[in-house]
Amino acid sequence: MGQSLDPAAGGPVRRRRVIYVPGYDPFHARRYRELYRKEAQAQAEISGYEIAIAGRGGDPYGWSVWARIEGTEVESEISVLGWSDIVKASMDRGLVQTYLQALRTLRIYVRSGALGGVLRLRKGPAIAAIYPLVVLILQLLVALVFAAAVGWAIARVAPGGLGLAGLAVVPPVLTWFARHDNLVLARYLMHNYAFSAKFGGANPPELETRMAEFADVVEAACRSDVDEVLVVGHSSGAHLAVSILADLIRQGRVAATRPALSLLTLGEVIPMVSFLPTADRLRADLHFLSASEALVWVDVTAPGDGCAFALCDPAAVSGVAPDGQRWPLILSAAFSQTLSPERWRALRWRFFRLHFQYLCAFDQPGDYDYFRITAGPQTLGARFAHRTPSAGAIRRPVSRQRSMAA
Repeated sequence: MGQSLDPAAGGPVRRRRVIYVPGYDPFHARRYRELYRKEAQAQAEISGYEIAIAGRGGDPYGWSVWARIEGTEVESEISVLGWSDIVKASMDRGLVQTYLQALRTLRIYVRSGALGGVLRLRKGPAIAAIYPLVVLILQLLVALVFAAAVGWAIARVAPGGLGLAGLAVVPPVLTWFARHDNLVLARYLMHNYAFSAKFGGANPPELETRMAEFADVVEAACRSDVDEVLVVGHSSGAHLAVSILADLIRQGRVAATRPALSLLTLGEVIPMVSFLPTADRLRADLHFLSASEALVWVDVTAPGDGCAFALCDPAAVSGVAPDGQRWPLILSAAFSQTLSPERWRALRWRFFRLHFQYLCAFDQPGDYDYFRITAGPQTLGARFAHRTPSAGAIRRPVSRQRSMAA
């Protein structure tokens, strides 16, 4: 694969626009500001640089960053392209609808071959896809056990079939589980996969509309007086970022005199969407962007993140890598090496927390440091110009679905 990251591209960065695309997250963007503020200070203390955060708000919501890193002062403006309202609406399901949605989603993934393909790549995301259905079934069984106990008690004192009244406890028990889903995240994960599967991998109309608005934000940033426009896509936000940038470049909306354009994808779950039967648009965007000379694309995952497709080239495993593929540069965040042994032991089985580690401080940072990338004096291309893909990068075509939009 002919990757070339020019260390001189864009020159030193004094001003940067960072545009963050979150994953399937129902929370307000201020959550990401607080996470950035807390973790940036922690990383600065570990790594010996200065960084300060100032609130900005606005639409899109964001904050300002001042940093002195590697002896250079840099100003960065960070914006979050929020779609939490769309996420919340997709999660608004009743008890019966939740179970029907889980069964429909599993059927789509099995019949399309997407689940089998995912299993051949990484078992972690496949387990994460099956886990919600298993937990929901167990919760239903617990509710039925309660119902049987209550029905038995009623039958002992009441005549006829009044014992069936015990079934009335099923909805309250399931409602209790739903209210405490933050402890197990079964419903959250199920809604996440169902959102992608509802249209077989195609984006819902309301999301396409929002992505068009996001593209306007990125285009305006590319026409502003900055040295780098850095788009960051995390988790499900990675495939949105790919499509947004593919649209802009394909439509000629990125000016020739633009600042350096960079794409950083973190903890990507792209195959969970690109392996689905009607993900034609995403597959075409992967095919196009992975050969583009208009940007630098670096993909960072970690084998320790059970929710991500660690070290998987999203274009290649989807079977749509073009001849002369340039991107992405596949790098490992190597959690077991960049976190202290104590911290690694504490986080190792906290899968959801680990999925956000890319946005957090590392005790023993290697090449990957989120805050040097978003607030430091080098473009993404310059920072990783010395790197080759991490060992173990997976590029074998796996997906059965390879059709692309014209």
